Order: sequence, then structure tokens, then C-alpha cells
Amino acid sequence: MRPILFEIHGIKVYGYGLMIALGIITAIYIVERMIKDKNKKLSLSSDDIFTLSVYAVIGGVLGGKLLYIIVEMKQFIQDPKEFINTLGSGFVVYGSILGGIAGAYIFAKRKKIKLLAITDLLAPGVAIAQGFGRIGCFLAGCCYGKVTNSFLGVSFNSPFTPDQLPRYPTQVFSSIFDFALGIFLLVYWIKYSSERSRGKVFSLYLIIISIGRFLVEFIRDDPRGSVGPLSTSQFLCIFSLAAGIILYIYSNRKKESAS
Repeated sequence: MRPILFEIHGIKVYGYGLMIALGIITAIYIVERMIKDKNKKLSLSSDDIFTLSVYAVIGGVLGGKLLYIIVEMKQFIQDPKEFINTLGSGFVVYGSILGGIAGAYIFAKRKKIKLLAITDLLAPGVAIAQGFGRIGCFLAGCCYGKVTNSFLGVSFNSPFTPDQLPRYPTQVFSSIFDFALGIFLLVYWIKYSSERSRGKVFSLYLIIISIGRFLVEFIRDDPRGSVGPLSTSQFLCIFSLAAGIILYIYSNRKKESAS
């Protein structure tokens, strides 16, 4: 693994940070193309898209960090120094999703645009950005899987892993899944999205990402919180899946009533 990819004049370039940056840039580009190619009715300029991205990214970072603090509160109480050590790391993806939605909501209110139109617009890019983020996790050696003897096993030489035994590269599995989801949502948005079905793309994102995350959690082995027999992420998946199903049904009914 390569937590530090390279150095430029003594400045270390971290793989995780670079992948996050690439993910954000790619997501912004995808939103711009979606606006230009099909959804001109939203009347968003390049500056608007950049502002929306800033709102969503800031909200996502704050939300992901806040939920991480809540989940790991017991650890921080036992060792307050750990809070300082994890300032630049330690995020919960569902907190980032909620925070990103909050940022998008503030933008939508300012521009007087329906929130669901914004979340549909963001969903494909967000999924692809998550794919880049998981590549960053793989480079850093965090979010690793259980020990395995299969040909899929990867040995992680990283400060985040307890040993160098072959483990499932769950980061790679998640990355492939996220990229595929992003492409699927983008194709779906281009072919089927309309004003009468607002929320459907975002609902599909919530449904599919929840199922994928729930399943991959069974073979992850990095330190995580738990709620009964489930990991914290699996527990949260239940609620995000339910929210996605409810939103999907709502979008369908809205489309039928408008027909």
C-alpha cells in the first residue's frame, strides 16, 4: 500500500487525499455535463454548480465527521488525544450523505429550486466520488477486510492494519460497486429522469448503496462500532434503505398523479 504516493519538494502527497480531490473534481464535471446536456431548465451557471459543490462538500465533511465523533464518543472520552489524532481522518459515509443533503438544501433554498431536483443531479457524481474515495482507502490500507486464503487476498503494509496477512480488499470491492452504481444512475437519469419523477434517481442511490454497504460489511474487519449483531454502518443501512424505498414510492405516485 502507498499512503504517501510521492513527494514534491518535501511536500507529501497522500493517496487518500488525492483520490478524494479527484472524486470531487469528477463529480463537479459530471454535474456540469448533466446540466448542459439535458437539464437546462434548472438554469444553473458554472458558478452555481461550483457553489453547490462547495455547499455539498462542506456539509459532507462536517456531517461525516460529526457522526464519526458520535459513534466513537466512548473512545474519545477514554482517550481525548485520539480526537486530535483523527482530525484529518475518521468519517462516517452516512453522516457525509446527510451533511451533503443539508448543504444542497441550503443551496436549493437560496436558488428557489426543488431539493429533489438537486439531489437527483448530485447522486451519480456522488457515487463515483465515493468510488475514488475507496481507492484512497485501499492506498492508505484502511477499511480492510477479513483474513482470507483465497486468491483475492491482499497483504496491507500499512499503519492502519494490525498485520500483513492476506485480507479481502473490501475497498476495491466497494470502489467497483460505487463506480458501477454511478454509471447506472447517470444512464438512468439521462433516459428516464423528468420533472414528474423527481427524487427517483436519488432514491435508487439510497436503496442500492445501502444494500451494497450492508453486504460488504460482513467481510470487513477494521475496528468499527456495533449495534447488537450489526455493525454501525449496517444499522444505519436499514434506515437509509427505508428512506430510499419511501422516496421511490413517493416519486412513483407523484408521477402517476401528474399523468
